[in-house]
Amino acid sequence: MPLSELIVIDAEIVGGKPVIRGTRLAVEFILELLAAGQSESDLLMNYPGLTHEDILACLSYASYLAHEYRAYPIPA
Repeated sequence: MPLSELIVIDAEIVGGKPVIRGTRLAVEFILELLAAGQSESDLLMNYPGLTHEDILACLSYASYLAHEYRAYPIPA
């Protein structure tokens, strides 16, 4: 399933933060749990509505944002 179908942004859900479709689980929350050392199996067990594809979509979303970020020097 394409990323755009798994990650949604709606101003009425979690203050407009990107979430996993059909949940109130913010992408940033899943990424924070993974960064803190939680395994995929832990996440799948603790959040029954979550799928392997959802987790991959969160990682893909983070990768997209990392590729989009640019820092430009300010001319002196």
